[in-house]
Order: sequence, then C-alpha cells, then structure tokens
Amino acid sequence: MDRKQDLFEHIDAMASDLTALSDFIFDHPEKGLEEHQACALLTDFLAREGFDVERGLVGMDTAFRASFDNRSGDGKGPSIGLLCEYDALEDLGHACGHHMQGPAIVGAASALKALCGDRPFRLVVYGTPAEETVGGKILMKERGCFQDIDVALMMHGSPTTTTDVRCLALISYEVTFLGRSAHAAIAPEKGRSALDALLLACQGIEFLREHVRDETRLHYTILDAGGPSNVIPARAKGEFSLRSYSTDYVDSVAKRVRDLFRGAALMAGVTCEIEEKPRYQAKIPVLALNELLMDNARRLEAPTLRPPREKTGSTDFGNVMYDLPGSCIRVAFVDEKASPHSEDYLRAGKSPEAHRCVLLGAKILAATCWDLVEREETLKAIQGEFGERKEELSRV
Repeated sequence: MDRKQDLFEHIDAMASDLTALSDFIFDHPEKGLEEHQACALLTDFLAREGFDVERGLVGMDTAFRASFDNRSGDGKGPSIGLLCEYDALEDLGHACGHHMQGPAIVGAASALKALCGDRPFRLVVYGTPAEETVGGKILMKERGCFQDIDVALMMHGSPTTTTDVRCLALISYEVTFLGRSAHAAIAPEKGRSALDALLLACQGIEFLREHVRDETRLHYTILDAGGPSNVIPARAKGEFSLRSYSTDYVDSVAKRVRDLFRGAALMAGVTCEIEEKPRYQAKIPVLALNELLMDNARRLEAPTLRPPREKTGSTDFGNVMYDLPGSCIRVAFVDEKASPHSEDYLRAGKSPEAHRCVLLGAKILAATCWDLVEREETLKAIQGEFGERKEELSRV
C-alpha cells in the first residue's frame, strides 16, 4: 500500500473546497489581529473534520489551536505541528500569499487524520495571526504556545519551490527624546533640543557600523523631527533596527545601542524613553528536515525546484524554530522574477498556479508528516541535528 498516494488522492478529492477557501480569504483580506473571517472559516472546517478546536487562543481573538491525538496513554508517537498564517497587507491585500497557507494546512491535516489513524501520533494545527505586523508567533510563544509539538512545519507561496537555511534575528526600538522647548532665535540658551539627541544617536549608529561583525545590519529612520526650525524641539522620535544571523550576537549589539541612546541624551542635556518591540530570533536550520520536504516536492514534480535559500530576512517563524526543529516549504506559483508584497503576487493570487500551490503544499506537508509518523528514527535524527546546530551557534 502506498500511503502517500492515498494522501494525495484524498487531497485531490478536496480540491474544490480548498481552493474555494483560498479564494474567499484572498477576496476578503484582513489585517493582522483582525482576521476574523479567515479564522472562522479555517476553524469551522477543522471542527467539521473532527479536530478539537480552541479559538481565541492565549488572549488573541484570531489565533487558534486544533488538535487530533491518536496516541496511547503513554504518549508514544510524534507530536507534529502545522502552522498557518492568514493576515493580509494593509492597502495591498494578499500580496504575500498568506491566503494559500490555511487551506493547504487544513487539507494536509484532514488527509492525515482520515488515512493515518492506525499509527500513534498527535497533530496540532496552530493558526498564527499578524505575521506581517506584530509577529503573532512571538506573542504566542511568549504565552506558552508550541511547547506541545516536536516539530513545526509550514508552507508559503513563492517564485520557486525551495526551503530556507538562515534568517536574520531582529531587535527594534522606538526611542523618544524629551528636552525643553524655546525660541531658537530669541532664547536658544533656554532650550534643550530633543532633535540634537536624536541626530547624535543616528550618528552614533554610523560610527558603530565599523565595529560590528560582517552581516550585521543597523538601520534607522526619523519618525518625528520635532517641528519648525525656529523652535527648539522638546520632543523627537526615531526608530532603530538591528539584525544579525546570530540571536546571541544581535543581543550583544543591542546592549551597546541602548548605551548609545542614553549617551546621546546625556550629550544633549535631555532624557530618553526606549521602547523595545518584540524580538525576532534567528532560526536554527535543520537541513535533514529541509531535504525531507524537498524529497516529497520532487516526488510530486513541483514546479521550479531550486536549492535552499542560504540567507533570508526576519520572520516570526524563526522564534519557533529557535526552540524546536522546523521548516517551511516554499511552493512556486509566480514568475521567478516576482517578489513578495508586489502586484505580481497579487495578480497571481487566484490563478490556476495558486490553486495548484495550495494542493501541492497540502500534499508535501502530508507526505512529510507521514514520513515522521512512519519512521521513528527520522524524527530522532532531525532532533539530533537541531541540538547539534543550536550548540554550534551558541559558541559563535
């Protein structure tokens, strides 16, 4: 018996339902933490399929957890997590392809539950909102999610069919400098310029660039310069972002940057308020898990197969993959020259290629989950590689 072929046929039989889900989410784009329709559609579908569904997870209205547990009382068998996003971009809709993720995930989950119940395993589907804005997975992880799974899998529409190796850790700050206003011409000595401090901080970042490791990224912008030129500004605000492929290293740079902010305030005779945004961690790559996904993509003759992307930007999935093995299969549905958050992605959102992407994503994930369920040694090897790589990175 070819279990994988049975899974593929089950998903093909659901094709019209899955693509209809994808098209509806595409036609009704919702911003992060406002994905009420998408969340309802996906959780209703999973509930009908017999999953135990928890909505409004960890205080987030549009987060959910749906589970199917076929393990015995001793807990034997893997616990596999399937994660999906469904938020859109403000003013641009689903120009990143998130409308395809949920349908692919629920298709894979349905097939596994229906056809693999003779083996012990737990399947957990996590609905993770607001990837594009606040990093929903970061908040969910901080509130205790993802501790119940051994491995985390995702899918994403892409110009090529591939996986990723590294991503950038990210720490961002909004810094408000507070001084004292005065007339710039009549009584400049009475003022203390918040803008002076902000400019000093920006200049400090420029000097810091030559004293950090290669592949460290330092960015800044001025959000509020404080007002007209003839008034010494009492308030100025900037945003600063730090990135590195090492979570530990970017943390060490962040300590220096916070000192830089306080030093700039001291030089200008003002004070500062430092607001840190949620931190994005660098993923711990597991090449064996990447290859397992790609083996199944090759079996299905997925389009535009390419080697793994060695370096990518920042993602909240990195925070999940910092604690446990994980991977995201990227499935081609647009031209190789297209980029996320573009009109090319948007125009292709309901195309035949997008519908194929949903079904291929579901099949690749279902087949990979079966590999983990069928062969206990596969998951053990993946977990072993994860532990070794995390130890290596901690020494860098």
